[in-house]
Amino acid sequence: MAKKPRIVVIGAGMAGLTAANKLYTSTGSKDMFELFVVEGGNRIGGRINTSEFCGDRIEMGATWIHGIGGSPVHQIAQEINALESDQPWECMDGFPDEPKTIAEGGFELDASVVGPVSTLFKNLMDFAQGKVTKESVVADARWWCSRNGGFGNRSVGAFLRQGLDAYWDSRKDFEELEGYGEWSRKLLEEAVFAMLENTQRTYTSAGHLFDLDFEAESEYRMFPGEEITISKGYSSIIEYLASVLPPGVIQLGHKVDKIEWQPQGNHHHNQGVDDSRPVKIHFVDGSYMLADHIIVTVSLGVLKAGTCKDSGMLFSPPLPSYKTDAISRLGYGVVNKLFLQLSPDGNKKPEFPSLEMAFHPSESELRHKKIPWWIRRTASLSPIYNNSNVLLSWFAGKEALQLETLSNEEIIDVVSTTVSSLLSKPHREMKSENGSNGFCNGSESEVRFVKVLKTKWGSDPLFLGSYSYVAVGSSGADFDTMAEPLPKSPAGTVHHHPLQILFAGEATHRTHYSTTHGAYFSGLREANRLLQHYHCVQV
Repeated sequence: MAKKPRIVVIGAGMAGLTAANKLYTSTGSKDMFELFVVEGGNRIGGRINTSEFCGDRIEMGATWIHGIGGSPVHQIAQEINALESDQPWECMDGFPDEPKTIAEGGFELDASVVGPVSTLFKNLMDFAQGKVTKESVVADARWWCSRNGGFGNRSVGAFLRQGLDAYWDSRKDFEELEGYGEWSRKLLEEAVFAMLENTQRTYTSAGHLFDLDFEAESEYRMFPGEEITISKGYSSIIEYLASVLPPGVIQLGHKVDKIEWQPQGNHHHNQGVDDSRPVKIHFVDGSYMLADHIIVTVSLGVLKAGTCKDSGMLFSPPLPSYKTDAISRLGYGVVNKLFLQLSPDGNKKPEFPSLEMAFHPSESELRHKKIPWWIRRTASLSPIYNNSNVLLSWFAGKEALQLETLSNEEIIDVVSTTVSSLLSKPHREMKSENGSNGFCNGSESEVRFVKVLKTKWGSDPLFLGSYSYVAVGSSGADFDTMAEPLPKSPAGTVHHHPLQILFAGEATHRTHYSTTHGAYFSGLREANRLLQHYHCVQV
């Protein structure tokens, strides 16, 4: 009796479990394959990891459903009743309605300063993302285009900064502000613009927006409708996908060391090994597994490391150059989250505001010397829901990596110093409607934190970062190249062992990269590729 084809999925994240779920549940396929999911870590979920902090449900990884209209993640969440919970959860109120924007030195910025710059930034990003917007933005973009000889191979960061320059050039009268200490209007507007750029960096994972390709930005697609978090946690989606798989299919603690494959139909050189299966997966503990097909769902960061000669090659023989070139060109960054619990006070404190923070640049002589560089490029610090004493801040790029190296004590000290200086209002007191000063009490007021939880996606060897982006020098076509299975047969020929290595994961989806639903779609795509191959070719 002929052996069943063996399919091994590498990685038990969204893409891997979606592929395994589809392969196992498809009509007529349940007894067709031997199916395994091997996972290097001690849990399923990959970059989805729901946890708890101070009694609240929080997300260490993927957090948002980016648009509920048409999202498969939202559909699953609805079906399994994951959108309702008695336990408080992160961002259960959605986005903060009215954040306070405070500039270094304790100056609360009013709408006349923040509003025009925020509108400009939004319009420029809408234009970059292909959303046709107001005529004024198109005019700004045309100006930028004429001054720079077209968009060409430019970055989003360059486009944004040229838009800001155009905005300043178009203003005839630059009325100075009073009551903001050493801040001029232009410095304040630039600080607010930089704050918005830093928020955008956490959306994209680009360490700097000058690394983010302009032309590809308009290919990215969002689903319509509101963005929400999942009440019962993102891990509930993962658990649902895995729940159909029989015991033994998912094997935790199986970290892959090397993958041998047969691009030319060669045979393994190990004596006594069953050569009928063309792929051999070596694990770090010395064991191995043979397969007819593998679906590789590891992160782009792991693929980058695994195709770099200096850090050891993951594939033997190496992947073809067109594949490694795409892996090398695409961007992959680090985004980390920092949760902090406010120190409880005997007297009930006023509600902590949702803070947007505008800083002087690290090189400025006007900067507060005790506020270090790594916190100056984080944009916000907000309660995870209304009246929560747990606050959340996002970090990207070098700052995110620096955060991973710091002790909890260092983090508490720096954030306490920073927030205290922002909220103490030493120069310009701002009273609330009822006359009380709240946190902004006009004197040096210390805000203390007692507990810290941070993510460490950059240094985790199973991920080496957070999610992908289109870097300057790459393009959306590189995502399509990422998704191509191997070996690639010449036109009109059929390889003796086709579809040995298939690729899935967010970094293999051209329009939904960096998202959980992009990973989901990619897992379906590769499962369907194998189902079609067997149902149509060998049935």
